[in-house]
Amino acid sequence: MLLSFIRRAVDDYGMIEDGDRIAVGISGGKDSLALLAGLAEMRRFYPKHYEVVGITVDMGFEGQDFSQIEEFCRRFHVEYRVVKTEIARIIFDVRREPNPCSLCAKMRRGSLHEAAVNAGCNKVALGHHFDDAVETFMMNLFFEGRLGCFSPVSYLSNRKIKLIRPLLYATEKDVKYFARRANLPVLTSLCPEDHATERENMKNLLSELEKTNKGIKYRIFNAMCKGEIDGFKL
Repeated sequence: MLLSFIRRAVDDYGMIEDGDRIAVGISGGKDSLALLAGLAEMRRFYPKHYEVVGITVDMGFEGQDFSQIEEFCRRFHVEYRVVKTEIARIIFDVRREPNPCSLCAKMRRGSLHEAAVNAGCNKVALGHHFDDAVETFMMNLFFEGRLGCFSPVSYLSNRKIKLIRPLLYATEKDVKYFARRANLPVLTSLCPEDHATERENMKNLLSELEKTNKGIKYRIFNAMCKGEIDGFKL
């Protein structure tokens, strides 16, 4: 099922071309691991030839072990790279950020994009799924008063790479089901801010709305597509 979602998104948005070398940003969570497995498997039958490289940005949390992910990548014949950083120390010890998530995300993105370029990749695949898109749209509406979301495909002119989101049609429930069936080596987050974010609050709000308004997330997603919000389309 997950492969069908990935292929449909890839085809609908022209995410993959012949000769692409695609970096998958692997945080250790279920989304990025599912994406890596899906793209690696799809190489067997997709009509366009492409390569996959797994890249993990090591935040520098003490005790974090990526050996299981390294073995996971080896099973799929995927090159794996770990980029060591001091992001955790800078944010929590040096700057003591009261609201660290925004800066952390920016620093992680910068490290990932640089690592992708250094690995000879022309695209970076991110594990954002259907629920992430709806939550992002609603957060922008609620907290910034604007209609916007991340784009299914976007180009970073400063790095000369494209960002793609092949899990766009897969719900979080779909990803969880795949993660259990495939026994993905999901890592426990060591971030002290994990699950203490505005995104988590929005996820909970949408979950409550879904109880009395069945299908509301699908209607929001369809509205984003009909309105062609940031490159979304029917």
